[in-house]
Amino acid sequence: MIFITDSTLVWFRQDLRLRDNPALAFAAKLDSVIPVFIFDTACPEHCVPGGASKWWLHQSLNALNDSLDNQLHCIKGDASKLLIGLMQKHDIKRIAWNRAYEPWQIKRDTQLKQTLVAAGIEVQSFNSHLLWEPWQVLKKDQTPYKVFTPYYRRGCLSKSSPRMPVAAPKDLQIEYYSEIDNGIDSLELMPEISWHSTIQTMWTPGEKGAAQHLSEFLPDGAKEYKNKRDFPELGATSKLSPHLHFGEISPNQIWYAGINALNGNTEDIGLDCYLSELGWREFSHYLLFHFPHIPQKNFSPKFEHFIWRNDEDSLKAWQLGQTGIPIVDAGMRELWQTGTMHNRVRMVVASFLVKNLLIDWRKGERWFWDCLLDADLAANSASWQWVAGTGADASPYFRIFNPVTQGQRFDVHGDYVKRYCPELSKMPDKFIHNPWDAPQNILDYAGVKLGDNYPKPLVDLKASRLRALDALAQSKQQPNETPASS
Repeated sequence: MIFITDSTLVWFRQDLRLRDNPALAFAAKLDSVIPVFIFDTACPEHCVPGGASKWWLHQSLNALNDSLDNQLHCIKGDASKLLIGLMQKHDIKRIAWNRAYEPWQIKRDTQLKQTLVAAGIEVQSFNSHLLWEPWQVLKKDQTPYKVFTPYYRRGCLSKSSPRMPVAAPKDLQIEYYSEIDNGIDSLELMPEISWHSTIQTMWTPGEKGAAQHLSEFLPDGAKEYKNKRDFPELGATSKLSPHLHFGEISPNQIWYAGINALNGNTEDIGLDCYLSELGWREFSHYLLFHFPHIPQKNFSPKFEHFIWRNDEDSLKAWQLGQTGIPIVDAGMRELWQTGTMHNRVRMVVASFLVKNLLIDWRKGERWFWDCLLDADLAANSASWQWVAGTGADASPYFRIFNPVTQGQRFDVHGDYVKRYCPELSKMPDKFIHNPWDAPQNILDYAGVKLGDNYPKPLVDLKASRLRALDALAQSKQQPNETPASS
């Protein structure tokens, strides 16, 4: 069936919401809209969403479809070919989308726009995903920033304020055509194994769930953010990162909601700290835009000859939360059970993998990519490189997190560890983060048998730290492509 319409095709991507959706708002003012979501199978292999992300996407699309009165068109395939075919076959003369910033998406969208414009089709794109466009924030010499603080304080905050959010369209008119809608189930996003049974009780994907998390966080969460954010058991973060990744809420909405909740007091140290976390999100996308190789290559070329260990057994133990280091194991089990991990603990587990185990950061990044609900190419790449010491404005490689002291400082009574490592629940505070140091009578009282019901440490923390520093020194002396033995 061929239909002729003056409607605008709105291509939904990482903007699965009605409020503050510039492309949708633009289209709705002109006439009716044809809302389309395409699961693009032409993306590079390393960008294919992981299992946790696919589960979230399925739920989020269901929520968006409900908001659109079950009139969201869902298709799977090569997005460019499908859109060109739809526009030509049905004589649709206008398309709108919100910009995506991953390198492969930029390349795809640029080529697609050129093809559509050449065919006489109007193409409109908008920024709905970032507070500042990556190309707008440059140093005086017109080169990109590589250090966060000057990027954010001197670069971003000196620019015009982020745009104000726009309201959801009123009386949205939708044109729905069953022949171009295969349904959300056709995208085959749901896992075959029901590992997500726990996760689905903890999260509400979609625009309403995002709004709920934001309202629960403000204003007290913002005020106390700087003081409480590093303590995993306090739950003092906003829990908005998966909602942000899928565009169920925009950074602009969060930015102004935070400011308004504190009556415009942007000098409040808690709010400033929280808004700077949005700045880190911006910086990750900024780095990916200007340095598109960072998901797969070290930002710092001097690490290209660093000697990583090939140790699949240790990697597997880390993935399963069986390293024998309590806060590391708690973090990895939290990731598996909930699809997320507290940010402080993310740094600890990443440092342990890269530095204590000397395993390539890219292997950790891939595991996070598959397990995180908020897996984001920009944030995942930049964050792993930051911890590994290989990235822009990175923590130096020789700065190695000690998981015992981190646990003692930020999980004082071991509540976080005990939640995810219940076999340690009877350990006294003094030894909860280092059970290998406990006297035998304490272990017996707590029912802990190291090497039996809880693992012995994979490595000695002090010795493995020295090994990492030695590996760094060797990499500076001469390039070596030969992997070390495990």
